[in-house]
Amino acid sequence: MRRSKLEMYVDILKVLAQKGPTKLTHIMYKANVNSSILKEYLDFLIKQGLIEERAIGKNRVVYANTTRGSTVIQYFRELNKALSVIDEEKIPPMLY
Repeated sequence: MRRSKLEMYVDILKVLAQKGPTKLTHIMYKANVNSSILKEYLDFLIKQGLIEERAIGKNRVVYANTTRGSTVIQYFRELNKALSVIDEEKIPPMLY
């Protein structure tokens, strides 16, 4: 089953939330995203202010969540929790 872009963005943010500053290849494997797509998604997340690129030494770059990115992850966790509660309640269909 294919993931939507939103699901992939959230998966990337979750990896960074769990691992902290992480190299590109580690994000690629943990989020299960190919490298060309990952770079595109990382650029989008950087432009949105959700992650940042950090240079470590001369040749090493890592990616990390910003405060805003951590907030977005928290919102998704709360939404997921709320939706699972609704599902458990087995709300009957509306009668018209």
